[in-house]
Amino acid sequence: MPLVSVVMPVYNSATTLGAAVRSVLTQTHADLELLITDDQSTDSSMDLLREIAAHDERVLPRTAPEQGGAGRARNLAMQRARGDYVAFLDSDDMWLPEKLEKQLAFAAEGDAPLTFTSYYKMDADHAGESVDWVPNGRVIHARSHVDYRAMLRRDYIGALTAMYDRRVLGTRLMPEMRKRQDYALWLSIMRDGADARGLDEPLAVYRAHQAGSLSSNKLSLVKYNWALYREHERLSVPRASLALAGAAWQSVRNSRI
Repeated sequence: MPLVSVVMPVYNSATTLGAAVRSVLTQTHADLELLITDDQSTDSSMDLLREIAAHDERVLPRTAPEQGGAGRARNLAMQRARGDYVAFLDSDDMWLPEKLEKQLAFAAEGDAPLTFTSYYKMDADHAGESVDWVPNGRVIHARSHVDYRAMLRRDYIGALTAMYDRRVLGTRLMPEMRKRQDYALWLSIMRDGADARGLDEPLAVYRAHQAGSLSSNKLSLVKYNWALYREHERLSVPRASLALAGAAWQSVRNSRI
């Protein structure tokens, strides 16, 4: 049975952290380690993690030496990974119990070292505190296959569902950008020649938080996407502009669904 290293960044997440951790520890595939980096929380997050870790040796929390954001927190966790696979879950999201079991079987069937799944998108106020109930939120469907060119137009991979094969790719860290670090990681993996395969079955629950207006959020993403295309992917201005236009069109289409 492959060991899976689950990476979780934490910052002031005491209200949702317990549900997120429980959704990992109750996986039907139990051979895992939960690598948590607390990014200098000021609430009771670390106290809760120590209490959980005292009862389950698979939970391995550490505090970041300084506050550095989610990308750096994930990297600190990944640097400790011992697993054959690395999977990701944020401290306010949840997995369904068979997520790892089904995704590992799916990964074994194909030759893509990066896999992802469909997931439920739910309002944070109605997502519940566990996945013992049957989620009924909107399903974000996984595309069956994604390559580098397609990913430039849109990030098709929900980070809470992503898993990569360390035996093939080694330990792949995220660039320490303020936002879009996960998107940058998927792009770097695909730029190096690997494609991604998607399992169209919802196996995770994403809590959607309302933060600012929809228009301001989209403008913010445009700015970060441009920086990603130019600074991280080193695209020319014409190619970056084409990718940005494609991403904008995809965003408009999605808003109509």
